[in-house]
Amino acid sequence: MTAAIDPKVLDHALIESALFLVGQHGWHRLSLVEAARDAGLPVDQVRARYPFKACVLTALSRLADEAALQGDHEGLPLRDVLFDLLMRRFDVFQEHRTGLRTVLHTLPRDPALAALIATATLDSLRWVADYAGLDRRGLSGAIRLNSLGVVWTHAVRAWEKDDTPDLSSTMNALDHALNRAERFGMLKSLYTQETEGDTEEDSGLPDYVPAEDE
Repeated sequence: MTAAIDPKVLDHALIESALFLVGQHGWHRLSLVEAARDAGLPVDQVRARYPFKACVLTALSRLADEAALQGDHEGLPLRDVLFDLLMRRFDVFQEHRTGLRTVLHTLPRDPALAALIATATLDSLRWVADYAGLDRRGLSGAIRLNSLGVVWTHAVRAWEKDDTPDLSSTMNALDHALNRAERFGMLKSLYTQETEGDTEEDSGLPDYVPAEDE
């Protein structure tokens, strides 16, 4: 029996191999058996951890989240924290740039894959928003999360075309998108709200407005 490989080691090796093959041959020709063999991984262990090839993308998203959700941001403005967290995600994606660009080009022809990535991305943005302290309470909080999704999508489009070595075009696009969201009041800090003693009822769009006779 082959000794079990540490899950994190397996993840990194398989993701690197799989996205390299995607960059060479396209998403729809990717075989996880081929990716496992190319990475020197036991196929049975890969099968147990990656039942579907789309799991490669969700695993990469999770690794990007882990890279983002760390560090000391105490005292920094919410906008600056979000900028740092989102750029940390791009730093991870940059390691697999060719394969991920191929995946992005595939999405318009693969609605199921696009839906899966959209769901995984929204989940990641919830983690980023909560870690940064974005106020997600109530209807106004849902709108703020959607606005963060717009910011991320704008930055991804810039990253897809960004050939600069330091991702300066991506940083510029993300910076402008966050500034725009801030101007429209979409970057409201939960911590600031709590410090000032504000409540959900006066935060902009309350969930429930009591009747006058209550």
